[in-house]
Order: sequence, then C-alpha cells, then structure tokens
Amino acid sequence: MSTLSLRLGRDPSRRPTGPLPSLTRRALHQQNRRFRGTGGVSAENQAYGFAPAFLDTQTEVIHRACFADGRPAPMHLLEGLPPALVVARDAAGRVIAIQATVLAGFVRGDRFYTREQAAAFVRH
Repeated sequence: MSTLSLRLGRDPSRRPTGPLPSLTRRALHQQNRRFRGTGGVSAENQAYGFAPAFLDTQTEVIHRACFADGRPAPMHLLEGLPPALVVARDAAGRVIAIQATVLAGFVRGDRFYTREQAAAFVRH
C-alpha cells in the first residue's frame, strides 16, 4: 500500500481523453528508455527532491511508488499500488498492469510532476 496519498485540486485539463492502454511494467521500461538523460527518470531527479509516484487521474490522488510491503521505492513499481488500481497480475500474483487512468511521474513536496515536467525542472 502506498505510504503517501495526496488529493490534488480539480483541474479538468489534466485528465486524459480517449481510450488509453493499461499502464504495464513494459510501458514503464519504455518510458525510462525514452526519458533517460533528460531528468525524467528517478535516478536523475532524486537529488532535486523528486520521488517516483503515480497519479490516479480519476480520483486525483497521488500514490508514492512503494515496494509490495509498503516501503517507499526508489523507482516506479506497480506492486505497491492499491488493489483497486490493479487490472492484471501474473501467475505468481505480481502486478503487471494497472488502470489506464494512472500516470507514472514524480512527487516533490505535495505536487505531482509528469516525467516531462520533472525533466523541465531538472534542465532549469
């Protein structure tokens, strides 16, 4: 279970539109490859106070990335998210996909940053 859940103010412009694929481990790896070297990955923005997190765009709640046992994780992991967000598990019971309305990004203080926003922060 996440150790940090913050409610955001309502901002309809932040909600995704149209059908989205579920967020999977593979998608997280692809995002890491895409943002490597930009400040949009955990290893590159931790020194700036960012922690890996997920934003549930339906509830506007931020979930800090955690290990399955609830300890904060230094990278994006699906295992520590609330069961209500999980849409698929593998044969061993590990989370392999979460709801499509959940975005991977970062939390700094009480604010959620997308990977793009975190990269822009690190650049400046």
